[in-house]
Amino acid sequence: MTRIAITGLVAAAALAGCGGTKVGPDSNDARTAALDCLTQKHHLEARLSGKDSIQVGDARTGPRIKFFFTRGQAQAAQLEGTAEGTLESGAALIYVRENGDSVLEKVEDCVDSL
Repeated sequence: MTRIAITGLVAAAALAGCGGTKVGPDSNDARTAALDCLTQKHHLEARLSGKDSIQVGDARTGPRIKFFFTRGQAQAAQLEGTAEGTLESGAALIYVRENGDSVLEKVEDCVDSL
């Protein structure tokens, strides 16, 4: 092989590897947009929790948002009785817990905007 061809292969291999070791939330993950809205727009204390949820405020009393792949999965969880005390918003369930309307309105605003 020629030196130019080898250089091209090395450059292609380097570019192919870009992005494979990304640290932090996945930009395609709906939680990323919701988390940004909660923390930046509404200045709420919120963090990613597990692989499919966001915890807002205190882990015992604050609202928790669980994300599903589809709206149907979220609705099925409610119908099965495994999601009592939740509000459904698209493909997410908001576990209300011990929160007033002012916090829940902000959480719903962020989840509804997805």
